[in-house]
Amino acid sequence: MDENNNNKRNKGGRSPKDDPSIHRHVFRLTDEENAKLLSLFETSGMPNKAKFIISLLFSKEMKSVKIDKGTVDFYMRLTSFHSQFRSVGVNYNQIVKLLYRHFSEKKAAAFLYKLEKQTAEMALLCQKIIQITEEFEAKYVKKNS
Repeated sequence: MDENNNNKRNKGGRSPKDDPSIHRHVFRLTDEENAKLLSLFETSGMPNKAKFIISLLFSKEMKSVKIDKGTVDFYMRLTSFHSQFRSVGVNYNQIVKLLYRHFSEKKAAAFLYKLEKQTAEMALLCQKIIQITEEFEAKYVKKNS
């Protein structure tokens, strides 16, 4: 009876793989080849070099993600500028309401005339921003895609 208990006893540890990787291959690279391999490995985002090399050898799908810092910076600045532009629009609406509430019709119209000039300048600025954004996308973003 003691022999049966000893045979069923769990030894612990990780259960063995069905098909373990036991074959090892060694190869040497020049400095230039090594640098190219490492840059490809870093852009792939794979967890380790062995899996990366195996995926290259056996033509498994390999994903490579390239992040352009300039494009990301441009996008972040454009986003913050857009939020500032929206807040100006909100302030514009509040100013118009306050003008009509606190001033006479004639005085409010005079202030609105000045505000209209500023609004026209902002519209031109907005068109220029859109133009610059389209140029940036045409030159840099779509070319890299």
